[in-house]
Amino acid sequence: MTALPTKKIAFDDVEVGTELPAQTFPVTRATLVRYAGASGDFNPIHWSERIAKEVGLENVIAHGMFTMAEAARVVTDWLGDPGAILEYNVRFTRPVLVPDDDEGARIDVAGKVAAKLDDHKVRVDLTVTSDGKKVLGMARAVVRLA
Repeated sequence: MTALPTKKIAFDDVEVGTELPAQTFPVTRATLVRYAGASGDFNPIHWSERIAKEVGLENVIAHGMFTMAEAARVVTDWLGDPGAILEYNVRFTRPVLVPDDDEGARIDVAGKVAAKLDDHKVRVDLTVTSDGKKVLGMARAVVRLA
């Protein structure tokens, strides 16, 4: 688990190109079952390999909103304040395939400041991959800094 910053990040201390600490998030079938219980999304493509394959998927897939939330953690961990996120958007480009083994899958997330905006706001662009393939496109957050 990543420790949260002890002080707020100052707008003047951040430049375009500033990189956020990259993180990797493991996801197993057990993770998906827990997320299904928390979210109420019990679609069988998230836990039944048979159903996933019947609808044309390669394997069970992680919930899109789970993937989106894990990616946002890179931003919230960097900020130390989830309330500083003003906007967050992604495009789902490819599902995260989760095999039925002890390792599961990994979601790798890197971020960097792409633009400094007015009113102490910056845009953070995220690169989100699993198994070396981009799973979220146009992943961006606008945040307000101190």
